[in-house]
Amino acid sequence: MPQLKDNFDRKFEYLRLSITDECNFKCNYCLPEGYQRSHQDEFLSHQEIKNLVNAFSELGTKKVRITGGEPSLRKDFPDIIKSVSAIKGIQKVATTTNGYRLQKDAQQWFDAGLDAINVSIDSLDAKTFHLITGKNIFQKVMDGVNACVEAGYQQVKINSVLMKGVNDKDLDLYINWIKTHPIQLRFIELMQTGDNADFFDKHHLSGLWIKEKLLSEGWVQKIPLSHDGPAQIFSHDEFEGEVGLIMPYSQDFCKSCNRLRVSSIGKLHLCLFGEEGVDLRDLLVDASQKEALKERITLALNDKKESHYLQSGNTGATPHLASIGG
Repeated sequence: MPQLKDNFDRKFEYLRLSITDECNFKCNYCLPEGYQRSHQDEFLSHQEIKNLVNAFSELGTKKVRITGGEPSLRKDFPDIIKSVSAIKGIQKVATTTNGYRLQKDAQQWFDAGLDAINVSIDSLDAKTFHLITGKNIFQKVMDGVNACVEAGYQQVKINSVLMKGVNDKDLDLYINWIKTHPIQLRFIELMQTGDNADFFDKHHLSGLWIKEKLLSEGWVQKIPLSHDGPAQIFSHDEFEGEVGLIMPYSQDFCKSCNRLRVSSIGKLHLCLFGEEGVDLRDLLVDASQKEALKERITLALNDKKESHYLQSGNTGATPHLASIGG
């Protein structure tokens, strides 16, 4: 089987596929004014998604994460899960959600073929959760997390964007929670995009202090799998859960890059922050276009840069994280 590679010998086995850029939350670090549609394009159809993932699977993709915005806003979300999970070569199908439908739909998604789920919970304090997201539904989301564990997912992860003076005080709450819960916590450094420079300057916090704290308390860093995401994962004999750190401003963060992104309107993005995207949509109309589609994806890899250069102050062309699925 051909394998997607770039000029820096990085292999790409992980596709992050956005199926909508709409979101119903107003997170202060992403969409503080709420979702504002910035294009007139229709989102990728179910058939276009199948054609796309079929091509990626034949190029060595093993894992697909279905993202948004909020992917569960699409009524055909369970059908998309079912189709993607049935494609030959795809070993893992995951999603990232804000959790507002989890309590009701976690079992249905699992039955459709979803293997793993990430839930964005930026605070374990209900008031701070409301302050960050604009939604006063903390307990509903937490009940949804419990529903995921009961449904039997391979992995349930909690994403928390680390913000100085907002939720950094919650660290001990999180760590205590996973002592008896098989959850992987993932602390993500706040990233600067085109529209949040002032917020970033005020609230950005390096994750290195958490890493130092974990190592000093007996946590051990795990070796990642080839199609894992960018988190550094830590485990401890006395805890059922794990801790992951995503630190895009750290040295050599891009060295292990293994993922590509396709937006909800069919553009291939080689980096979350890098460029305007390569349009694939004209080659998603019919399954007979698969070879041409594979060729365009493969050729696009020639333009992938060595780094996102965030550490140099570059924010790229991304207006906000919801625009291409984070």
